[in-house]
Amino acid sequence: MPEEDPRILELREMRQKARLAGGEERIAKHKAKGKLTARERIEQLLDPGSFHEIGLYATHRSEDLGMTEKYPGDGVITGYGTVDGRTIYVYAQDFTVMGGSLGETQGKKIAAIMDMAAAAGAPVIGLIDSGGARINEGVRSLYGYAQIFQRNAWYSGVIPQISLVLGPCAGGAAYSPAVTDMIIMVEKQSFMFLTGPEVIKSVTGEVVDTESLGGADVHLGISGTAHIKTQSDVEAIAMARKVLSYLPSNNVENPPYVDTGDDPNRMDNSLNTIVPLDPSEPYNMHEVIEKIVDNGTFIELQAPFARNAIIGLARMGGYTVGIVAQEPAFMAGSMDIDSADKIARFVQFCDSFNIPLVTFCDSPGFLPGVDQEHRGVIRHGAKVLYSYSNATVPKIQIITRKAYGGAYIVMSSKVMGADISFAWPSAEIAVMGPEGAANILYRKQIQEAEDPAAERKKIVEEYRKKFLNPYAAAADGFVDDVIEPRETRMRVIAALAALREKAASTPARKHGNIPL
Repeated sequence: MPEEDPRILELREMRQKARLAGGEERIAKHKAKGKLTARERIEQLLDPGSFHEIGLYATHRSEDLGMTEKYPGDGVITGYGTVDGRTIYVYAQDFTVMGGSLGETQGKKIAAIMDMAAAAGAPVIGLIDSGGARINEGVRSLYGYAQIFQRNAWYSGVIPQISLVLGPCAGGAAYSPAVTDMIIMVEKQSFMFLTGPEVIKSVTGEVVDTESLGGADVHLGISGTAHIKTQSDVEAIAMARKVLSYLPSNNVENPPYVDTGDDPNRMDNSLNTIVPLDPSEPYNMHEVIEKIVDNGTFIELQAPFARNAIIGLARMGGYTVGIVAQEPAFMAGSMDIDSADKIARFVQFCDSFNIPLVTFCDSPGFLPGVDQEHRGVIRHGAKVLYSYSNATVPKIQIITRKAYGGAYIVMSSKVMGADISFAWPSAEIAVMGPEGAANILYRKQIQEAEDPAAERKKIVEEYRKKFLNPYAAAADGFVDDVIEPRETRMRVIAALAALREKAASTPARKHGNIPL
């Protein structure tokens, strides 16, 4: 048997060295923290045996500030594979190589894989675990980041971009996931911030740890930057695979159909009694959504942030839909700055990737107050109407109860472009609630009455009966049909089927000027 070619042996040795990344000692230290290695993460994400790596031997070209040692791959693994048989592109930063820090070469590798993904019309997934810019490389490191940021912006709305923050994401590095479509974080393990605790202490005197500054709970519940929180690497990666199953590969494809086995004509009689007779009494909109969409398919996004609004992906009749709703059990479903931002960006995301929008409206209006006005609730609320008005995907509105004033208009109303508007018998559609209307329209009559309180009560009830019902709006064509709540699933699925081939466009332009 002939001896093996020494060149082949050298190749195998180089491959083995590259796969060991920062070395066995650093890998052991990394795994001791309960984290998967970069390669293990890719194996978990992709279908078995489907990964093909690109740029395995790339290294940095810097020799300054102690940069004498070079590692094959330069701290990031890039390539492509499949998830459920569909092609995706992926990059995974390797914390065992110089803390996953990003330099010129790593930036070029990530940018190249993003270019390939866009050219192929396939999603790109970033597995982020990096201490930030590689200071030793100076401006070359900043060049690397700029390459990535530019592509995040270029390919926004072209291919799905999902960021899994599985460790640190510090400094300018945090801008990249912020531009992507979705951020998944791991509790007590991942964090994002622009300036770390030490810098903050030296500049402002504030003392804070990394978890309190930019941990998963902060970005899920306070800043609204992240979308989903998980307990481990494995759970985060499984969630990314699940989310991908709801999305098309690019902006010219439709989302994939999945047979959920749930009868499209299923009716839940409990929906007919879910809205209380007392209009001031709350009910649970999450429960409404779960009863209407295909069983077990609702993935809520940004759940702890702006809890007066609900957004998420679901399936109805096996097809992906974007769900937008108000939660009357929190702040009575009133809209504010944060809920407006939450809804507007999600609507744009759905429209980018051909995901029909199903909107449940129950809001008494925008939250009043000096703080909201001074912080720009007008500007933020305008984002919602801007996003809905420009969305060309099928749009279906269901008014479950209160639909007052501007909150009614911006929440996918018929006059703002909803294809079909349904109302439940409990719907109240008006400029404002009956109490406010009575105070403005009948103030003098109430003041001059023998019993002002009784007169006011009588006027409120008359106003409610005459104007705050869905039939008045239906008579004017602003509601297409008043339906029993239990019929909602069946009617929405039928409407989506009728609208599946909808073609619509907005006026030709470079782009609009959303009120950011």
